Amino acid sequence: MLAALWLSNFQLRQQVDLAYDRSLSGALRSIDHNISTASGGLALEQPYLMLEFFELTANGQVYYRVATEDGLAEIGSPGLPLPDKPLVSGQPQFFYAEYQGMPLRVAALARPMDPPLYDNAGGRVIVQVAETLESRQDFLQRALVRAVERDVVVIAIVVLVVVWTVFKAVRPLVRLRQEVERRSADDLRPVQAQDIPREVSPLVDAVNLHMARFATQARLQRQFLDDASHQLRTPLSVLRTQTAYALREADPQEVRAVLLAMQEGLDRAVRTTNQMLALARAKDASLAEGGLVPEPVDLAAMAEGVIRALLPAARARNLDLGLEAPGGAVRIKGVDWLLREALSNLVDNAIRYTAPGSQVTVRVQGGTREARVVVEDCGPGMSPEDIARASVRFRRGAAGKNKPGAGLGLAIVGTIVEIHGGRLVLENRESQTGLRAALVFTLKSFPDAALRHKIAAH
Repeated sequence: MLAALWLSNFQLRQQVDLAYDRSLSGALRSIDHNISTASGGLALEQPYLMLEFFELTANGQVYYRVATEDGLAEIGSPGLPLPDKPLVSGQPQFFYAEYQGMPLRVAALARPMDPPLYDNAGGRVIVQVAETLESRQDFLQRALVRAVERDVVVIAIVVLVVVWTVFKAVRPLVRLRQEVERRSADDLRPVQAQDIPREVSPLVDAVNLHMARFATQARLQRQFLDDASHQLRTPLSVLRTQTAYALREADPQEVRAVLLAMQEGLDRAVRTTNQMLALARAKDASLAEGGLVPEPVDLAAMAEGVIRALLPAARARNLDLGLEAPGGAVRIKGVDWLLREALSNLVDNAIRYTAPGSQVTVRVQGGTREARVVVEDCGPGMSPEDIARASVRFRRGAAGKNKPGAGLGLAIVGTIVEIHGGRLVLENRESQTGLRAALVFTLKSFPDAALRHKIAAH
């Protein structure tokens, strides 16, 4: 409003000066028309009625001056100021000045004298008309007051429109807040974004994304609790029964047999718990945005570490556990601990299902497009139906009905290899019995951020 007021004052002053200067210019031309030098002197035949009319029009005091440029002849108000710039003949000049302590608006005109006075062929006569500024200032003040009133009205209208628009735009947000407040604690459905202002839609999308992540985490937690309660209820019940039986039994041999059975049951429970934790950790890692930092992983070195860790279990079953790997490194981009968990499950399954005295072989193969880690055993193999449903949690194939385990090993492997953009290939060996399980990774050149995004989006 202040800027508009300053601009209005500047523009109005120019317009007022232009309008009032036209009146000054008319008076100036009228006086100039009545100047005569034909008598040998400077004469002005100006009717007094014209001056009185100009005073009434100007609504203030009026001054005029007619003089030669050298100042030897002068009519009217003596000493009326001249402009700072030289006058151009025939072109009126308007300027502000002060005369007898009063501010004035002055119009000045210079023209050659015809005939000239005192044999001065180049002499000019100067005509000046001036008026006080009361009329101009009064008109300017009234115009500024009207401009201020107009600006105030415009600002008031703008404020009302803005307030109304803001309330209208915020109304869907109030509805959204009420909708979220009325929801139960476990209601994680996406927030409906209809009628939401376009500027707020990204925020609603971000909230929905966060709620979807939280819902997935909650689903995984519920799934883990359901799995834990389902898989551990029976072993704990058996342990409770065995403990009660051992407390009642007096024969040391019977007590020892019960303790051995309890130890075996505890081993199965511990293995089942570790596998469920590994599966939950793998799925949780696949959902953690930026939680996994991919790094170069040498598959040969990783396979050698896994074999060293499981060598005691292979020796206990009198198995020949070997590694076939190229001389150089076979590297992929991945997460080392997840890949070790996947390979450990494959090798552990091979050790469990291979008959004593046989062999289990781990092969690391590198190429230009793919890298493979293959585990071959001499076990019973798998049926086509079992291979097709190998990654289903807690599902065990026909060959594993009488073996200890929970049916989580291949589910863990499938989840981890899928996180890394690879695939799990299961097939029976052609020449002899046994299963060939391969972790197949596509060799691609992509930045770490792309892999983190792929892991987070899994």
